[in-house]
Amino acid sequence: MKTINYAIVLLGIFILSACGTKSKQQASNAELQKPNVLFIAVDDLNTWLGCMSGYSNSKTPNMDRLASKGVLFTNAHCQAPLCGPSRASIMSGLRPSTTGIYGMIPDGKIRREDKPETKDIVFLSEYFRNNGYHTMGIGKLFHIHAPDGVFDESGGRVKGFGPLPEKRFVWDGRGNSDRKKYGRTSTDWGAFPEVDSLMPDHESANWAIARIYREYDKPFFLGVGFLRPHVPLYVPQKWFDMHPLEGIQVAPYKSDDLDDVPPVALKINDLPMMPSTEWAKETGEWKKIIQAYLACVSFVDYEVGRVLDALEKSGKADNTVIVLWSDHGYRLGEKGTFAKHALWEPATKAPLMFAAPNLPKGKVIDTPAEMLSIYPTLIELCGLPAYDRNEGRSLVSAMMNRGEDDKAFAVCTFGMNNHGVKANGFRYIQYEDGGQELYDHKTDPNEWENLASNPDYKNKIEEMKQFLPTKNVIWDSHSSYTFQPYFVDQKQRTNGSDGIPVHVIGAAH
Repeated sequence: MKTINYAIVLLGIFILSACGTKSKQQASNAELQKPNVLFIAVDDLNTWLGCMSGYSNSKTPNMDRLASKGVLFTNAHCQAPLCGPSRASIMSGLRPSTTGIYGMIPDGKIRREDKPETKDIVFLSEYFRNNGYHTMGIGKLFHIHAPDGVFDESGGRVKGFGPLPEKRFVWDGRGNSDRKKYGRTSTDWGAFPEVDSLMPDHESANWAIARIYREYDKPFFLGVGFLRPHVPLYVPQKWFDMHPLEGIQVAPYKSDDLDDVPPVALKINDLPMMPSTEWAKETGEWKKIIQAYLACVSFVDYEVGRVLDALEKSGKADNTVIVLWSDHGYRLGEKGTFAKHALWEPATKAPLMFAAPNLPKGKVIDTPAEMLSIYPTLIELCGLPAYDRNEGRSLVSAMMNRGEDDKAFAVCTFGMNNHGVKANGFRYIQYEDGGQELYDHKTDPNEWENLASNPDYKNKIEEMKQFLPTKNVIWDSHSSYTFQPYFVDQKQRTNGSDGIPVHVIGAAH
């Protein structure tokens, strides 16, 4: 009798053990069934892609291919037209007006104990790690690379924006600026170095490709941050050869364009260290700058293609969510200069595209979208619980053919209380002193006629104001922008001091 009971107990233990093992296997299988994430950031990339405008005969076959496999947002806008605050917003899920991060900030200072707005925020890649993902990142993802510990594996980032020739080719980085008041830009253009393998972006792609081919016991999140086309506009000669000068079309430009904008807009656009459009016209450099920019875009498109090809060859593409984005646009002569640094369309608009197993293929959405939406959109696409701290809204509903969103909008912020709103075919800008701009993109896509003083548009202005942030905190003490005097002055006026200066990196050469 005891022998029989003992056998029954053993059988019970075996059954329970088998059930436990099966339960663990089911849980493990459920983890593996979650899609991987390939998160591609391209620095300073404007909308001159083949899949968008194809402007000036741009050549971007790999980004075009990605767009054809998923959903392309042609009217996506950054939350700040400057690398540091834009990326801090994307990675934290918070608006600049919520955090006070209006300028550059060290990656490790975005979240800290003495900052209530962010002290317990969960960064994008951390959210995926907390939900069972193996996280990896290389290159420029935050402003420099990433705060310590944000990724399970970090490939770091090559400092600056090199490689650099012994001497600059064209632009000295100072222009006619006062060296005591303005920073030095990395801006320059020319064919350098000789081969792709000397470019940091090539090494970043190699690092990412090696990790794509690995096998994992959980889904992965892989962030790849490419530097080009950020200035200096240096890539090997073969990429310049793809864009002959005779085929280059210059950007729309009107010499008296800024005659009807408020004085504060001119202060923000005061960038004498950057090449001006008038200078570029007079010297014959305009097409050469655009050629160099397009060469850099074609180069980075090639590197993006290498990563996408590896994903296909690895067999993981069918279970991977891909997002490609840029931190802001870039002006190539529009509004008088070659820079981002503005609340106008060419500075705030940038590519945004998603591809995922269950998303439509080749869908194009023209209504406004925000880069702030990347965080909640990836969460929903991967079937993870929503994160209640996200201030952006998921774009999944818009991508899944659930109708046009007539409430879609995008808000961009540049400094405290300076906001641009894109909604319903209009751009509205309100500056800290109450100065305003309003443009009707249906009739004026180049934003050449400011309608803000026209009484016929009073109601439209009131309508656009509804989108403005209601919370506008003072400058974060660790965030600053010493590149240009307006922002130094604004921080002093609003905070009582300029706090801790954070200089623009990569312009010492």
